[in-house]
Amino acid sequence: MAPALLTASDCTSHVHLVIGSNPLAGARCTKSLEVGATPILIAPEESPVHYGLVSRIDAGEVRWVKREFRDNDLTTLGREEVEYVVDAVFVTKGKQAQSTYISNLCRRLRIPVNVVDAPNLCTFTILSTHSDGPLQIGVTTSGKGCKLASRIRREISRALPPNLGTGVERLGIVRRRIWEEDHAAEMAVTGDLEDEDDGEGQSSIFNRLITPEDVEAVRTRRMRWLAQICEYWPLARLASLTSTDIDAVLKSYPSSLPSSATLPNSNASTPATTPSVPLPGPLLPPQRGLIILAGSGPGHPSLLTLATLQAIHSASLILADKLVPSAILSLIPRRTPVEIARKFPGNADAAQDELLARGLAALERGETVVRLKQGDPYVYGRGAEELAWFRERGWGERVRVLPGVTSAFAAPLFAGVPLTHRGVADQVLVVTGTGRKGARTESPAFGATRTCVFLMALHRLGEVVKGLVGEEVEIGSGGDVSEGKERWPKQTPCAVIERASCPDQRVIRTTLEFVCAAVEEEGSRPPGLLVVGAACEVLHKPNQSWVVEEGLGTNGNIEELGRVGDWNSLQEICQRGIAAG
Repeated sequence: MAPALLTASDCTSHVHLVIGSNPLAGARCTKSLEVGATPILIAPEESPVHYGLVSRIDAGEVRWVKREFRDNDLTTLGREEVEYVVDAVFVTKGKQAQSTYISNLCRRLRIPVNVVDAPNLCTFTILSTHSDGPLQIGVTTSGKGCKLASRIRREISRALPPNLGTGVERLGIVRRRIWEEDHAAEMAVTGDLEDEDDGEGQSSIFNRLITPEDVEAVRTRRMRWLAQICEYWPLARLASLTSTDIDAVLKSYPSSLPSSATLPNSNASTPATTPSVPLPGPLLPPQRGLIILAGSGPGHPSLLTLATLQAIHSASLILADKLVPSAILSLIPRRTPVEIARKFPGNADAAQDELLARGLAALERGETVVRLKQGDPYVYGRGAEELAWFRERGWGERVRVLPGVTSAFAAPLFAGVPLTHRGVADQVLVVTGTGRKGARTESPAFGATRTCVFLMALHRLGEVVKGLVGEEVEIGSGGDVSEGKERWPKQTPCAVIERASCPDQRVIRTTLEFVCAAVEEEGSRPPGLLVVGAACEVLHKPNQSWVVEEGLGTNGNIEELGRVGDWNSLQEICQRGIAAG
């Protein structure tokens, strides 16, 4: 059976016909009233009416037609503007001959109908819903078990932070104000502003590189910046947004200049431009601070090193990159201030300087600062640059660096791609797709036994692929133009791995010939990387242009990996640390 199309309907002023007078009929009338519809109850006068219905009928909220159902009820009890056809029908009597008759009649008239305990007679089903202001989450088991749907809905709602609906409302205010300030009429003609909430990840241009020279990007930058806030900020942070935060966010990212976003617990008065950093005096403060550059691994908290976990729990300030997953940030004790790098499109360098300045100020106050990075600090994490920066200001001896599991090696493993394999791949090359100031980097030459891992490359995937296969790259994009370099065949296997080690991990297996079309079709789910080489087909060989795999597969329960022998799992250690904090 094909899956149902889930939609959210505006039922304001609609007429809902409810047939029956049992408790379920009362529940259907209550739900209709909640969504702004007008329920009409049809049941004989002698029928026992549920006490909840009686009070609503007496209050005039529900109209009771005291007789049996008639065929013309469907076309005479509705709204005048739709020629008196009712908008929906709820049959609460279950599988009876009359229920089948009413269902068939509604289908002929194209009126949505729902019959209790009879999925085959329904044209729509009622979802088990969690509502929190503008936030609504619905769960359906497609008629296979309403109790199970309720259980799943409860589990989902318990996992959400409180007041998330308020955060959604305030983000809607930000969105509306951005449209108003950036001349909505002009921006509406661009094709990448509206984000369709279809549950399939972001569009392929979601993580596209933005340069200051790109006029079109300037027009759309703030809306895409807002989309990335929704994508990267932890839900607890979004839920705690206040009106003051909204003003600070909009001020820190003006419409005409690339800027940044501000977290609720960050200093809103700090300007978004590159701050001037005074050099410290010749004397260090009596209480000597410490800054720890720590890698948080590829994403899953169980892959965090114990050293980094201990550093997190001992820190007085956390400065985190925006790609550090919320599952890692949730390990931070509630008492510890957290500031997330404001590295949104067009503002990477200024945001980096701003974060370093805050780290320096905390050092001078004698605090212990953890600079939390994704992956490993020295694998395209600017760790060495930051260490050199603090050395120049006389703080080199107060910097510690902790390694992390880099996604360059962990992501392929979770995707079932061995970077080396006897007789197939004997060398690994890790490459960045984005150089300094956003420039494209030189493409590596083809090697039959070489595996290439491209980090920070999916936003310019087309240029990367053209550079590999030897096609012309758009003038001004930078990168290699050298002659005589052996190029990669278009049939070379490759894999796009997104959100590695996280529950929503996704792998797209394909070849260089089809990878751009695959990402265009499937959309983007950052952060992600690209693996190229014959090793991609050692364990998995797709039998079509591309194959999409969702989830962690055989590595689905990562926590179990921590219970080998007599060791306690990292998850248990983390929970003890949180309880202690």
